Amino acid sequence: MAEHNELGKLGEELAVDFLVQNGYQILERNWRFQKAEIDILASKNEILAVVEVKTRSSADFGLPQDFVNSKKIKQLLSAVNSYVSDREIDFEIRFDIVAVLKTTESTSIEHIEDAFFYF
Repeated sequence: MAEHNELGKLGEELAVDFLVQNGYQILERNWRFQKAEIDILASKNEILAVVEVKTRSSADFGLPQDFVNSKKIKQLLSAVNSYVSDREIDFEIRFDIVAVLKTTESTSIEHIEDAFFYF
């Protein structure tokens, strides 16, 4: 497996651990709809958090959260609409980013709630 794929998987594991430690229930991981993938679907206090995890080994080219682009947001919207419809979920929906910066010296995790709005 390519090194960047391993870093991404590690970032997702760290994000799941972080969310669980902060009271979230993990509903799904790597949930797919057509070409879209939602990294984590989690709930807390009757809120469905659609979580995109971005992991980087360096901030030299920008922070991890800077790499969520408009195409990815559109894909997430399409996927979450299907997820909510299929399961008849009646929660408030929020789009979050968990940004993981994993260097050789340290690891930082930033949870950005309401990272973008879908209206």
